Amino acid sequence: MILVTGATGGLGHETIDCLITTTPAAQIAALVRDVSKATDLVQRGVDVRQADYLDYPALVQAFRGVEKVLLVSTVAFTDRVRQHRNVIDAAKEAGVKHLFYTSIQRSTDFVLPEVTESDLATEAYLKASGLVYTILKNGYYFEGLAYLIGSEVPEAEIRFPAGEGRIAFVKRTELAAATAALLTSEGHDNQEYTLTGSEAYSFHDVARELSDLAGRPITYHSSELAPYIAQKVAAGFPEAVANFFAQWGAATQHGMLAGTHDTVERLLGNKPTSLREYLKKAYFPGN
Repeated sequence: MILVTGATGGLGHETIDCLITTTPAAQIAALVRDVSKATDLVQRGVDVRQADYLDYPALVQAFRGVEKVLLVSTVAFTDRVRQHRNVIDAAKEAGVKHLFYTSIQRSTDFVLPEVTESDLATEAYLKASGLVYTILKNGYYFEGLAYLIGSEVPEAEIRFPAGEGRIAFVKRTELAAATAALLTSEGHDNQEYTLTGSEAYSFHDVARELSDLAGRPITYHSSELAPYIAQKVAAGFPEAVANFFAQWGAATQHGMLAGTHDTVERLLGNKPTSLREYLKKAYFPGN
């Protein structure tokens, strides 16, 4: 039995979608906080189990009879370390053999507030737990571009505080497919994988591809952090969230997300989605 946590979220749900293509639904469990949001999984025969990362007894009960757990890391701005430790401890108590943890790519030692420190603490705790582990250091989703630069094609300019930094973007569905492949194969005991696209792109590249697709000039300007944050606040985001977006720019500028790895490509058996392919589908869906 394979159990996926965060099963109504994007990565968790898409991983289950991929698992179902190769694994009987009866051998897949989904951990959710709200069962009413998982009716589609129930209808497909997935064993839906209810628990919150902060409810330790419920976690232990939910993990009974499970061999592998995919711990999808919880959101920023919460006590991530406490929640992740609860999952790890409960998995161990329930007799789980192997725990997979979704961390964040770290091509450099840049510390991203709200994410990096809690990832490092979780990884260290997992390694010391006695469980067999696999750590998945996930690259930045293509889908996250909409948060950083907006979901509409810019009129003439992209402003983002990334300098000349690059990101090895990966499409979330392809990340989910790679994760499902790891969950259903052997040889990953106590291993760490960085899951990224096969090419890293700068925001100059993003602007150039958007220009070509839109048929008009769009340029990239590396903004300072403060004006970018002010721009996001003016667009309606809380200041803490706007600052969080800006920190992804700082992480990019310092190379944290730039390393390319072939693991996703090998697991998928084909090249991951390119920048141009993604932008065309996401920003020009009618073309």
